[in-house]
Amino acid sequence: MLVHTQDSNDVVALEACEFWLTLAEQSICVDALAPYLDRLIPVLLNGMHYSEIDIVLLKADIVDQHVPDRDSDIRPRFHKVKTHIADQQAQPDAVGSGDGEESDSEEEDEMRKEALSDWNLRKCSAAALDVLSNVFHHTLLPVLLPILKQNLFSPDWLVKESAILALGAVSEGCMDGMVQHLPELVPFLISCLADSKALVRSITCWTLSRYAHWIVGQPHELYLQKLMTECVGFWGRILDPNKRVQEAACSAFATLEEEACTELVPYLGGILQVLMIAFKQYQAKNLLILYDAIGTLADSVGNHLNKEEYIRLLMPPLIEKWSVLKDEDKDLFPLLECLSSVATALQSGFLPYCGPVFQRCVFLIQQTLHQTQLALSNPEHYTTPDKEFMIVALDLLSGLAEGLGTHIEPLVAQSNILTLLFQCMQDSMPEVRQSSFALLGDLTKACFNHVRQCVVDFLPVLGRNLNPEFISVCNNATWAIGELSLQLASEMKAYLSLVLHQLIENINRPGTPKTLLENTAITIGRLGLVCPEDVAPFLQTFIYQWCSTLRNIRDNEEKDSAFRGVCAMISLNPSGVLQHFMFFCDAIASWSSPKEDLRQTFHKILHGFKSEVGADNWKAFADQFPQALKEKLAATYQV
Repeated sequence: MLVHTQDSNDVVALEACEFWLTLAEQSICVDALAPYLDRLIPVLLNGMHYSEIDIVLLKADIVDQHVPDRDSDIRPRFHKVKTHIADQQAQPDAVGSGDGEESDSEEEDEMRKEALSDWNLRKCSAAALDVLSNVFHHTLLPVLLPILKQNLFSPDWLVKESAILALGAVSEGCMDGMVQHLPELVPFLISCLADSKALVRSITCWTLSRYAHWIVGQPHELYLQKLMTECVGFWGRILDPNKRVQEAACSAFATLEEEACTELVPYLGGILQVLMIAFKQYQAKNLLILYDAIGTLADSVGNHLNKEEYIRLLMPPLIEKWSVLKDEDKDLFPLLECLSSVATALQSGFLPYCGPVFQRCVFLIQQTLHQTQLALSNPEHYTTPDKEFMIVALDLLSGLAEGLGTHIEPLVAQSNILTLLFQCMQDSMPEVRQSSFALLGDLTKACFNHVRQCVVDFLPVLGRNLNPEFISVCNNATWAIGELSLQLASEMKAYLSLVLHQLIENINRPGTPKTLLENTAITIGRLGLVCPEDVAPFLQTFIYQWCSTLRNIRDNEEKDSAFRGVCAMISLNPSGVLQHFMFFCDAIASWSSPKEDLRQTFHKILHGFKSEVGADNWKAFADQFPQALKEKLAATYQV
């Protein structure tokens, strides 16, 4: 296989290279491959060179920033539908925990298909090195690094480029071993951003993004400040005259934004200036990536973006583009996504722009629903519309509601959005329902007086959408029920039969994804807060999974309301928690700093239990706790 991986016939070499990918997934991989690593790694590195045909086809070093993109240059894109996610944190010394992650999205599936469509020896070799690094970890480095140190300084730019690619490929699997080398490697990579070869500049952007987490964790003056400069950093490459480098730099910068979050606040003025220059320069394909970078920046820095000087830089070009694009133009999708993030971040700063944006979103939803109805009633004369227009409009309205809060009330009052929302909630397409429930939850928080009149219609629909087979739909419906319950208070009792039993079934369902578990636990707790007499009798049926789930959530208002609800239920039905009281203690200990009245409630329950069972029984019970849990309870609650 080593010989065939170097075959002059590309088809043979690719087939042989895929053998290493397959072998890496087998349990025998370490024993079978360890003796051959010193021979395999050089072969894979050689396979990562661009071929002569690649270089010709890529036209890599041309200055093409002014060349318009063809439609064929732009791959289909997929909107990421809004999903409510609880604020998670890792907790050590778990007594018990829920597990499970959401399934791959349609977007990820499509990205894999695209990658396979131009699969070649270079990509296969890099993928093989990546998976092997996740098998051998730091033990791969004594073989790999001596070769890379030589290749990184090779006069042949193709060898240098492939070595930079290799550094990125092993970043995940070998990170622990790479850390000691990064103080030397990262400055070298930053210098490569100014390389004369466009393909070297572009791969360097990607590799630096793979180490973004480490870079952000170092003192800013060492690396991050250098990346935040137009001359040698990402900023210069975002404005590169080569479109391939622009694309790589913009994508890499979006990754850096996600890692750095508010660490970028000191650089916001410069970042926005660069991104707005790019807004004027970019052709259609890279403009889509730029929208994502702007949206990610807004998500990362949040309300720090709400300053007059930043708004003056950011909003005029976005609104100008918004005004130019026609309602049927699919370029609206990424712009709507971007505006959703920006509106959420700017909050009141978005008020001058919210009226026309709100009205156009309502129009897009109404138009899509009308076209859908025409297609259903007369399929011979009308085609089914692209419902993504409706989905992105719903998500932008969610962003407006979340960002503007009560300021959105006049816009809702003057529109028929709630009537349209009711129709969207019953759409046959899961993604439409998912976005509808997200908007319902956000409107419930922002202007419940308008939502209240529709609750009798909305809640039965929500109850019918608690099917965990549709994970994200169920997740958003569950969250919306929790938000409605807080507003309805005791009035929620009339609707409990529609939702409670399915929520309890979902929280106990094996394999339920973590996000759905967390939102389900929060909503059950909130139902217990507003209707404790009705939910408390079921406490024993969900308390174990509830505690195991919510111990992993950071302190926030959602967690606060859920715990208050469970405490109210425990006071009415203490025997319901008895069997799993250790897990409740563990969940209490997950709080960093509960509000004082909630802390007093925890104190009362713990001491009440201790008093009920007696000091000796309590000691025997507490001796079963992990040491960290015992110390936390003793220090905070004196038990």
